[in-house]
Amino acid sequence: MNKTINPILPWGTRSFIMGIINVTPDSFSGDGLMQGEDVVGVAVAQAISFLQDGADILDVGGESTRPGSIPIDAKQEIARVVPVIEGILEVKPDAMISIDTYKATVAQRALDAGAAWVNDVWGFKADPKLAEVVAAYQAPVVLMHNRMKPESAELEARLGGRYVGVDYDDLIGDICRELLESVSLAHKEGIQDEKIILDPGIGFGKTVSQNLELIDRLDEIKALGYPLLVGPSRKSFIGYTLDLPPEERVEGTAAMVALSIDRGADILRLHDVGVMARVIRMTDAVVRRN
Repeated sequence: MNKTINPILPWGTRSFIMGIINVTPDSFSGDGLMQGEDVVGVAVAQAISFLQDGADILDVGGESTRPGSIPIDAKQEIARVVPVIEGILEVKPDAMISIDTYKATVAQRALDAGAAWVNDVWGFKADPKLAEVVAAYQAPVVLMHNRMKPESAELEARLGGRYVGVDYDDLIGDICRELLESVSLAHKEGIQDEKIILDPGIGFGKTVSQNLELIDRLDEIKALGYPLLVGPSRKSFIGYTLDLPPEERVEGTAAMVALSIDRGADILRLHDVGVMARVIRMTDAVVRRN
């Protein structure tokens, strides 16, 4: 397997931060930005704040992926994300932006607007044409593992959604196999290994106990040989473990961030960038001291 370092981020030198820009009205974490009239202005201000706090890349998404969320069409998603991408780059031309989408048409419009990465929560398995777009633009891509099924979602007013009754024959073995299926789809379109980042999909079609086990065994995902992105931020498995709503999961997120880095994470996808940047620097001081 080719382990050539990604030309955009120097993997292994430190842990990198992906700041979450949710251009939605219904984010599970309560940080959806479509709450007022100046959505673009609010999103740009958040992006600038994230960059000042230490974010290396901004992940702009226009469709919620929380359990029980309602899908939107590509036209609506484009209308949400493209003005935000353009607005960020107008103020910060050197900002590195990822488009969080599984739709080829959305990704293409976002890349045309200046996005650099694609973050696909379905790992090329939802829209086969997305791999073609990524290949054509030679963009780095995050391929995530996902077994989300609406019928497996359980909603609780205070703690939010979680998945129950999700069966795996071998949790880590199944995740690795299914991630490599996504890698194979990338290879078929000529996407090189150095452009691929893997995300084991914390919270996506996994129960609370499965998420906890996955965090503990992230090193087995990292052993596949690709940079590893982990997104534990404010996730429901933290809420159900600590019995806390999304806005009170900072400490739980911090613990998961530190453990993820210890198990090999290269990028942490986060809501609370300023606080977690300090957690990451302290963890790196131990884990990456050599």
